[in-house]
Amino acid sequence: MLGWLAAYGAATGTTASYASILNAATPGEGEKPAKETAMAYRDVLQRMWILDPVPAWLPVFAHLKRLGQTPKHHLVDPALAATLVGATENSLLMGRGPLRSDTTFFGSLFESLAAQTVRVLAESLDARVSHMRIQGGDHEVDLIVETPDHRVLAIEVKASTAVRPADVAHLNWLESQVPDLILDKVLLNTGDRAYRRPDGVAVVPLALLGP
Repeated sequence: MLGWLAAYGAATGTTASYASILNAATPGEGEKPAKETAMAYRDVLQRMWILDPVPAWLPVFAHLKRLGQTPKHHLVDPALAATLVGATENSLLMGRGPLRSDTTFFGSLFESLAAQTVRVLAESLDARVSHMRIQGGDHEVDLIVETPDHRVLAIEVKASTAVRPADVAHLNWLESQVPDLILDKVLLNTGDRAYRRPDGVAVVPLALLGP
């Protein structure tokens, strides 16, 4: 069970396949557990809210081609994911640790913290939180907050203080595809001030996010 939890923890913020998680959970084992057995464990962990995946966005009133349907993996708390894989504060900040790139994993944990925060706030508005990914990865939006009337707040998450044009490109692309659905575009980051860019994207430090 710890092996499976660690595998899901390492996959935080990704759409890693079942096969990838299976191999990470059972390294060196010649006989892998049957998929039905593994899915039963996964379902128990989800019912206990230890695994808390963000589903893929499947819009009702938008016609976007090649939308992926794979959920993004998240645990109930990003601190749990970090502990399970043996990441430390130093390894995350310095890029040295048990994962292929702890600086990349730090970004995934930051996204997971943002997802956790946004979900709490969205629940009070009866809004649903999902993510958007075009098959092939051409366009991705980390968090889609959809209101009961199917309007959308599109959110990107970046563990950085600087904002590059590439950081907001997918937000602006989505607005160009479904302009009538977009309520606002937000980039959550690690900065110390909130402001709005000329392209309309609101840059908001995650630490300032609140009702």
